[in-house]
Amino acid sequence: MYCRSSWGTVKLTDTLTGTTGLEPEQACRYAGGRLAFVGKRPIRGVVVDSRQACSDFLFVALPGERVDGHDFIRQAVEQGASAVLASRASWEQRRESLRELPVAGSPVSVILVEDSLTGLQRMAKGYLSRFNDCLRIGVTGSNGKTTTKEILGSIFARDRSTVISRGNLNSVIGLPVSCFNIEQVHRAAIFEMGINRPGEMDVLADIFRPDAAVITNIGGAHIGLLGSREGIAREKKKIFQYFDGTQRAFLFENEELQDILTKGIRAKLIRFGPESTRGFEGSEDLGLDGTIIHWEGLRVRFPLFGAHNLRNALAAISVSAELGICKEKIKEGLEAVQPLFGRSEIIRGKVTILQDCYNANPDSFHQVFEFLSTLKWPGRKIAVLGAMKELGRQSREAHRQIVAEAGNSDFQGLFLFGEELEESFRQLGAGGFDGTAEWMTDIDSLRESLHSYLREGDLLLIKGSRAVELERLLPEPTEG
Repeated sequence: MYCRSSWGTVKLTDTLTGTTGLEPEQACRYAGGRLAFVGKRPIRGVVVDSRQACSDFLFVALPGERVDGHDFIRQAVEQGASAVLASRASWEQRRESLRELPVAGSPVSVILVEDSLTGLQRMAKGYLSRFNDCLRIGVTGSNGKTTTKEILGSIFARDRSTVISRGNLNSVIGLPVSCFNIEQVHRAAIFEMGINRPGEMDVLADIFRPDAAVITNIGGAHIGLLGSREGIAREKKKIFQYFDGTQRAFLFENEELQDILTKGIRAKLIRFGPESTRGFEGSEDLGLDGTIIHWEGLRVRFPLFGAHNLRNALAAISVSAELGICKEKIKEGLEAVQPLFGRSEIIRGKVTILQDCYNANPDSFHQVFEFLSTLKWPGRKIAVLGAMKELGRQSREAHRQIVAEAGNSDFQGLFLFGEELEESFRQLGAGGFDGTAEWMTDIDSLRESLHSYLREGDLLLIKGSRAVELERLLPEPTEG
């Protein structure tokens, strides 16, 4: 947990009065705290990064592994924050240094709770209780949840006022912050719900209470913290725990762990996939240019490449059709989808780059290798493979497998980055790979070596976990 991570800023709308803002007393009541000081300014946004605090925002001070947000309360107030949500104990420890805050300039509201993260989560749940007319769709899964959320957002926006969680704000911090993006005008909210530890989905489901929920798949992401794929399935399944029979649950048709996922759930169960999505009539692979989807007599040019993204599209089609979106708007939404940064992103130039470095796990590596193995390309295929994280005891074998698979593919060059890949690199030659292979842990050395190796016409895959930041290999974007 990093309290100074970039979570964005969110605008609040008071649905009771129709005016922008949330009164400190309301925020305090939702958070389950007490007001140590009461300011006069309403709360017009929520932020957990003091650097993003601005006029009339509530700063939530969160303790983290590296820094403690309580140490940045003064900075947030000096930048215009109208209110602070803090833990009582941490506030008391800093009382002397913070004692002038409530009377410095415009008075600042201070909400004290036992635990600031729990307070944020309770405040988000209370805020959401105002929006009974807003359809809530939750998306989770080991792979594809962000893309599926984006596709659904593109489709629903053609039919009604829609809000989606931005980027990857899907955690026990990110989701409650995202909740404050919901406004009075919205009739659909589509939120990604991501977990990496036991118990987190209990928190997310309790806050968001989805009317419909999608589990894209169960893979090996975060397996080191969740123990096994079965453990992952049991945790992901909790997205359905507040269903009472009136909600809809969407699952992939060939999910291996569907027995775990479906047992005891109270919902209308709908499966998606090539054999289950109603009206699906086949597809045409356009390589890096995407896929033609034939559905309900329509020819849909879907811009994201690969069978894995086709499956994400079929999930979105099934959800949208089931929830009443007409087929013409579904087509429009599918065709308007754009890849997010670092997710199935194609950068064209003298060297064509497939940048898929926002996240990585064994399943997502296999998906992209499978796609590239069928892609006809006139030049060389090169791959930069970054280390995977949160695999626990399975890390060694997982890295060995993905490097072995890459070595048996048609890559002419493999560049491995991260300490976890050293042993796998040494086994490449024994596995029969006869192309260029390098392993390193310094990003500047990797950049230099890669630059020397690449030539015009190459196709370069860049893929690794978010923590290794392989996007650093790319040149900085230029203005204009």
